[in-house]
Amino acid sequence: MQRKLISLDLDGTTLTSTKKISPKTKQILQKATDMGHVVTIVTGRSDQMAIDYYDELNLDTPMINFNGALGHMPHRHWKDAYEITFEKKIVLEILAAKSTLGIQTIAAHGQGLTLTDSTDSSISPFFPAASRSQEILNQINLTKDPSAITMLVDPYKKETITHQLQQTYDSDVTVSVWGGPAPVLELSPKNINKKVGLKSLSKYYGIPREDIIAFGDEQNDVEMLSYAGTGVAMQNAAPWIRDIADNITPVDNDHDGIAQYLEQNLAL
Repeated sequence: MQRKLISLDLDGTTLTSTKKISPKTKQILQKATDMGHVVTIVTGRSDQMAIDYYDELNLDTPMINFNGALGHMPHRHWKDAYEITFEKKIVLEILAAKSTLGIQTIAAHGQGLTLTDSTDSSISPFFPAASRSQEILNQINLTKDPSAITMLVDPYKKETITHQLQQTYDSDVTVSVWGGPAPVLELSPKNINKKVGLKSLSKYYGIPREDIIAFGDEQNDVEMLSYAGTGVAMQNAAPWIRDIADNITPVDNDHDGIAQYLEQNLAL
């Protein structure tokens, strides 16, 4: 069988709703690797929030984080590693206008970087509280340009805030809304998405587009699923994600959707 590049989104896809990787999914992904296929993670999560899953799957492939803005080989050097950023002054300007805009908390992210302006761990599971002064988002601690900004916003002002940020920073960043119930906005470098990371992996491994199988469930997976030769939406994906996909997993992320799909389609 032709070698495949298997691209995995994490939340809502590889992970169950309790943020675990099931034994069955682990087993099938290991089997795919043993058969010579390339298994990779392409996620919106930071490198710090994805590394444990990478290690749990025993991967030795590059990982793509921040929806395509960071490509790296965890634990070792990779000659094709990259990090795409935008100016840190954007973070500081938004931080200064936080209360006026209606932003509850804000975090800046980059490779090995997570700074947040909150020390309250009860605000949101998506925003780890700063426990040390060096982790607080401010002009002193933000010494490098970030790859992403995430913001927990007033749910009633979400559309207004999105519009304001788009108007102000449209030439530098893309403003997107996280899927799910949490009112979270994300800023990423302009024109960067998971497709960018997937193309870099395709080139590195010499695996053509038609031999890429990509799994996803949310808005930030659209470009990746559309680019892959086979874009697979999870059974639990948003309806319009399922509409643009080539295939849909037979079951959802809580019932080994990826594993069942790969078993059926890669003769595992």
